[in-house]
Amino acid sequence: MPPAMVVGVIGATGAVGVEMIDCLYTRKFPLTKLVLFASERSAGKTVDTPYGSIKVEPFSVEACHRCHFVLMAVSGGFSKEFAPKITAGGPADGVKSIVIDNSSAWRYDKEVPLVIPEVNAAAMKGKTLVANPNCTTTTASMALWPMHQHFGIKKAFVYTYQAASGAGEAG
Repeated sequence: MPPAMVVGVIGATGAVGVEMIDCLYTRKFPLTKLVLFASERSAGKTVDTPYGSIKVEPFSVEACHRCHFVLMAVSGGFSKEFAPKITAGGPADGVKSIVIDNSSAWRYDKEVPLVIPEVNAAAMKGKTLVANPNCTTTTASMALWPMHQHFGIKKAFVYTYQAASGAGEAG
């Protein structure tokens, strides 16, 4: 039997958090427990997920220390404050949390790998904090990477129109 794999999602009730949960399920990530974290406003509510109904917990660093992976679908300020605390340590049972941050907070930090798993997954090896590029960069890179490997792309001109999408689900 594979080892227990606990995954936490911070910002689980927002549009990005909900999508993260769906991706975990669709891609059959081998988790044994899913922990949902949200603000006090959503904590205590029970939400329907592909894994069944799960009660949302209030966020705490200590609760994240019980998770092997913590996906952050929160603001950059929140991530800057709490990601280092989550990765700094955990309980005596040996769980070392790996944080994967979806905000822009760590994208320019030389110590934090900026990762698109389909392109450069090896950059994550041994890291406890991982950043991901924005949605446009990720999508473009996934399309351009195979072409670059085959043809050797030297330059690409990319234009985006993100003002409406930045408004979130309500927009």
